[in-house]
Amino acid sequence: MTSAKATVDVVVLTMNDRPEPFRRAMASLLAQQGVDLRVVVVGNGVKPHDVPDGVVTVALPVNEGIPAGRNVGADALAGPDAGEFVFFLDNDAVLPTSGTLARLVAVARRHPAAAYIQPRIADPDTGVTLRRWMPRLRAGTATRPGTITVMAEGVVLIRRADYEQAGGWPGHFFLFHEGIDLCWRLWDLGRTGYYAPDVVIHHPATDPARHASFYRLVARNRVWLAYRRLPAPLIPVYLAVWTVVSIARIHSRANLAVWFRGLREGLKGGHGQRRPMSWTTVARLTLAGRPPIV
Repeated sequence: MTSAKATVDVVVLTMNDRPEPFRRAMASLLAQQGVDLRVVVVGNGVKPHDVPDGVVTVALPVNEGIPAGRNVGADALAGPDAGEFVFFLDNDAVLPTSGTLARLVAVARRHPAAAYIQPRIADPDTGVTLRRWMPRLRAGTATRPGTITVMAEGVVLIRRADYEQAGGWPGHFFLFHEGIDLCWRLWDLGRTGYYAPDVVIHHPATDPARHASFYRLVARNRVWLAYRRLPAPLIPVYLAVWTVVSIARIHSRANLAVWFRGLREGLKGGHGQRRPMSWTTVARLTLAGRPPIV
């Protein structure tokens, strides 16, 4: 364990469609103390606007999707001067105090086996932590720390060495479930994740189903995730479990029809490289509280 100040590479994406939240996010980020920051803003299909001085920018000619954009940002800060950590921050999230990021780094140094540290995400107005922001199956309380097997991708700290060894985000997923794919690869390296609820970061409580492509992409990417990362005998189990869960959760016939179209799209292929986790990793994930079929 070291007390030296950490260098943190921070990746923020923008489509220039949230000017006020983006300005607040950047102001809170650049106010951080106790860490050395290197920040990149990636414009997904745009040239980033209102970027503070000293921040690196990358403009992608088209919207490549969130995981691909994050990879581009992390790569832009790679090399011999790369930070010890990479911090991925949604452009409408706010670090509420100037010591928030330093506290998150301190948690990482207290838990060296953890490749990624997940803070508690809370709505700035209500203080509520949404169920989807709690990275565990048993989510009776948002304030219980401990080992986790998944992440809330929009606000997470990852060790640069682990991120690069795992291969980064699955860029072609475009949106949804890219965090599970990355987590499973990190766990397959023998690493873990840790949830630090005492470190709170603010994020508006929005509904992901507001995206027109939500039901199609969540279904397609579930299939891709299974084909990419699971041992062959677990693939049909995983897909059967999520089909049942989705039918129970999706009450609109129209939305369910879109979900099944996404499922069929995923079954047709396009998942990319297949690199299934080991059975040892299956056992570790299960012992950690989340077998890789749910």
